[in-house]
Amino acid sequence: MKTAEADIIFVPGYTGSGEDHWQTRWESKLSTGRRVEQEDWHKPVVQDWVANLVAAVEKASRPVVLVAHSLGVQVVVQAAIRQPEVIGSRVKGAFLVAAPDVERDPIKPKHLRTFGPYPRDPLPFPSMLIASRNDPFCDYDVADEMAACWGSLIIDAGEQGHLNSESGHGPWPEGLMVFAKFLHQLK
Repeated sequence: MKTAEADIIFVPGYTGSGEDHWQTRWESKLSTGRRVEQEDWHKPVVQDWVANLVAAVEKASRPVVLVAHSLGVQVVVQAAIRQPEVIGSRVKGAFLVAAPDVERDPIKPKHLRTFGPYPRDPLPFPSMLIASRNDPFCDYDVADEMAACWGSLIIDAGEQGHLNSESGHGPWPEGLMVFAKFLHQLK
């Protein structure tokens, strides 16, 4: 699949993706890219965030590929389980980066726990999960378990922090190359 053949929907995490974040940079470069907007990036409510993702998928005019970071990964997984008739039929693949462990204690802010427990059912579309060995929001072993549950191919990013602009992943060209390969494998 080529980017022109899909609606690329970016699903940011808690606090959104700022202007230096790789999601924002990629979105600006991809003509078919757009992001899911949330009413409050600082007080996420799982039902609202899932509903906004489902609405974005329903508005798509082409097959959908999701690109999620951090809490956005949990939004994608929750949406796939809660709205399989929409998400399962319209989404052709999901590129998942730095999934947080929403079951870990302590998690801050506490309202992020409402996104857990994370579903353990296989996703109804191909997916890839990129995980860092020193992500402060998820131990690698937990990310590996998530990927196994979801049927996702896991990519070990090494010690790269949370794979965001704070960890030095502004443009993140290596990630874009992996995304391009993933996209090419989708039908």
